[in-house]
This record gives sequence, structure tokens and C-alpha cells, in this order.
Amino acid sequence: MAIKILANFTKRMFNIFFKKKKDISLGFYGPPNAGKTCLANRICKDWTGEEIGKVSKIPHETRQVQFREEVEIKYKEKTLKFKLIDTPGIATKVDYEDFIKMKIKRRDAQKRAKEATQGIIEAIKWLDDMDAVVVVLDSTKNPYTQVNITIVGNLISRNIPVLVVANKVDLPKSDIKKIQAAFPEYDVVGISAKYGKNMEEFYESIFKLAKKV
Repeated sequence: MAIKILANFTKRMFNIFFKKKKDISLGFYGPPNAGKTCLANRICKDWTGEEIGKVSKIPHETRQVQFREEVEIKYKEKTLKFKLIDTPGIATKVDYEDFIKMKIKRRDAQKRAKEATQGIIEAIKWLDDMDAVVVVLDSTKNPYTQVNITIVGNLISRNIPVLVVANKVDLPKSDIKKIQAAFPEYDVVGISAKYGKNMEEFYESIFKLAKKV
């Protein structure tokens, strides 16, 4: 009896001192135009009724880290609360001339490039505050890029739990298997953030990711 009481006491003390954080800081990372903000908007609309940011076909629409506190999602009678952090698209180089080609005026293009560069630096710094990260990739594009390697390398070095999202599965050129082959060490879930396709599997994967924190 005494041994059982001691075991229960030890278990309670362990839970007090080593229990997991109530709210998880969940970051969304990936290259420009992969659909990070689109996915963040989908989640926020599903569970808070409001979007978090603006989306555009022009790269680097998101140039500052933006977040939503206490996003609470439910799946199979389970509840998870987290801080959703949407980050600017990571790129090895931001050239203002690329924006000029998209019919943006030179001065605005230069400003956008400068802000995008600062946003990338800010996004990398925020990695130190992340409990887990969702890497959002465009499933119609080649995953074997220097940008993706840089992102994943930073996550590995910090030992941050990762879920890889293969976005844009609604498009004909989508190839989830190529992304799975590129990142075999991580769970990969294919979705369409734009149309809300396969979000149930995504939310299930988020709960699995939270257990690794």
C-alpha cells in the first residue's frame, strides 16, 4: 500500500514539474508562394472565424511575421490550443527586378525587396521561439532546392518537431510522392489550403506533431 501511495505521489510530482506546455508555438515556414498564409487563413477561419493575413500571386506578400494567439482546434473529442505563427517566405536571394517584371514600379519593387529580406531574417530568428514547425511546400514544384534544404537544416539543428505539408494537391502537376522521397524522415500530408481539401488529415497530423513537443 505504501509503495502504491509513493508511486502515485511520484507520478503527480513528475506531472507538475515536467508537464508539457499548455500552449504550443506553431510556426509555418516554407518558400515564397507555397501557401503558408493561405493555410494559416484556412485554419484561422475554421476555428476563429477570421483570417490572419493577405495572400497574393506575387512572391513575398507576407513580409513580416504575423501570429494569432490561442487558436484552439478540435479533433475526435480532443482539443489543442496553440499560438499560430505565419512567417515570410524563405529565399536565398530577393531581387527587386523580379518584382518589376510583375509590373510593380521600381521604387515599390525596391521597397518590397528590402522588406522581404528583413522578413526572412526575422523569420529565422523566430525559430528560437518555436515548439514545432509546419513546413509548407508547393507540391507542383521540385522539393530539392537550396531554400528547402536551408529551412530543414535549421530545424534539424534546433531539434524542432516538423510536419511537412504538400500543398496545392488540387493542381494537375501535384506530386506528393516526390516530396515524401525528399523528406522521408518526416510525416508528409497532402492538402489544398485554397479549397480546404484533406484538412481533416492535416488536423490529425497536427495533434500527432504536438505529442512530440
